[in-house]
Amino acid sequence: MDKASSNLTAGVVVVVAIGILIAFFYYTLWPIIKNNFNHTTQCNKAICEPCPASNCEFVKCYLKENPNDTFDCIYKG
Repeated sequence: MDKASSNLTAGVVVVVAIGILIAFFYYTLWPIIKNNFNHTTQCNKAICEPCPASNCEFVKCYLKENPNDTFDCIYKG
């Protein structure tokens, strides 16, 4: 009976640890990944202004559907 009890305890510990890892991924890492993916997709579809200087890092861009809503994208040259 002791062996069965220790196996059950180890199983509960493993299930709780996996639950904590899933919660950490879902509430911490996934929003960062999703935000980066959405921003990259927006920048790929955007119309960007030309670079005003020779050493631009970011340029102002907008989507065709909403030209008043501007955002920064990495200048790709």
